Amino acid sequence: MRNFNNYRMKRTRIADLLKSTDYDIRVNVKGWVRTKRGNNKIAFIAINDGSIIHNIQAVADVANFDEQILKLITTGSGISLTGKLVKSLGKGQNVEIQADEIEVYGTADPDTYPLQKKGHSMEFLREIAHLRPRTNTFGAVLRIRHAVAFAIHKYFNDHGFYYLHSPIITGSDAEGAGAMFQVTILDLKNPPLNEDGTINYKEDFFGKQTNLTVSGQLEAELGALALSQVYTFGPTFRAENSNTPRHLAEFWMIEPEVAFNDIIDNMDLAEDFLKYLVQYTLDHNFDDLQFLNNMFDKELIERLRSIVEVKYERLSYTEAVEILMKSGQKFEFPVDWGVDLQSEHERYLVEKHFKKPVILTDYPKDIKAFYMKQNDDGKTVRAMDVLFPNIGEIIGGSQREEVLEKLQNRCREMNIPEKDIWWYIDTRKFGTVPHSGFGLGFERMVQFITGMKNIRDVIPFPRTPQNAEF
Repeated sequence: MRNFNNYRMKRTRIADLLKSTDYDIRVNVKGWVRTKRGNNKIAFIAINDGSIIHNIQAVADVANFDEQILKLITTGSGISLTGKLVKSLGKGQNVEIQADEIEVYGTADPDTYPLQKKGHSMEFLREIAHLRPRTNTFGAVLRIRHAVAFAIHKYFNDHGFYYLHSPIITGSDAEGAGAMFQVTILDLKNPPLNEDGTINYKEDFFGKQTNLTVSGQLEAELGALALSQVYTFGPTFRAENSNTPRHLAEFWMIEPEVAFNDIIDNMDLAEDFLKYLVQYTLDHNFDDLQFLNNMFDKELIERLRSIVEVKYERLSYTEAVEILMKSGQKFEFPVDWGVDLQSEHERYLVEKHFKKPVILTDYPKDIKAFYMKQNDDGKTVRAMDVLFPNIGEIIGGSQREEVLEKLQNRCREMNIPEKDIWWYIDTRKFGTVPHSGFGLGFERMVQFITGMKNIRDVIPFPRTPQNAEF
């Protein structure tokens, strides 16, 4: 029987040790070996536990350890190390550990461990997504991802929002795009059929055709029309056969919805929210950002600071199209009023014309969703997109159509059966009010903050066409 009263030294995080000013104290660290070097008298072991970008160095007197134990300590091995924390005589860190006890939890064969060497390509690391968090790059990205997620919840909590859990399985297509993953328990080889040969979904689990959600917006509207201001933050799915650096099949969305807000309020909220997230990361993850700045994008920190310091340019879609048409720039996709702007158009406005983030409003109604509030001109809706450098659109939103007759007419124009969204239309019958909201793609935000070029490198296990390995 184990004696739980026996003394056992508790592990201290490396992030805490590196900030310590208490010298000559006995400490224990546990982590993974990044490097081991030395000679037949002394060994220098660099350990990282994921709590910080930096390693802590342990110095081991070879004569005090079993030779076989030291041989097991190779790059990637998991170890527990105990010793005295002392002021470091070398450059690069304030403290180091004079080791007197080492336990090897798990070895890593130098001949087969994929991360034995440095300088692997992003493409190679995506093939070993189960190991890539151990690299400096992905350790930094994942810590920043956590910080941004925490900052999202903190921002909304501090501003009086309520966190609403929208459903993952849904019978509606909020975006009207149709690219959805179907959820069914029917036998795909022999499904029940109606007389006309179509699948009889009444015999499915939910009694109707259901899919994985592409957005929590419609449900967020229901919450806002009772609690005034809510937000959703959850996984969303799109079955688009796209292999671009900007698309994932599974991703996370943040969607605030606020009753009584008009399009101006919506723009104010979006700008303040984005600035908060960037500033929070600068304040709490600067070491990680500095590493990414040095290794991948020399302008990263400067760009992040500029996002916080400037007021975003606001203009209409029509004004933006005029600027693009007069720019003299050769675009791959021609620009004309009524077309959906592409990333190259958005980035031109942000990076070359205004040289700061841009918020576009009043888009043609024919290229926007049914729920957006119609302007009096009969041609445009109160949509808004926030455009960022290097990314293009980072937020999409709108004031919602609160007038019952206008919403019903728009559904008919877009061939959306009212019977499928009767519950959504119902809210316009009973105490309708103006309201607005937007959606922020979480991975796209993390991609911007980290400077990563491919969105697959800011999510732990990317889901893309033909890829669901991990």
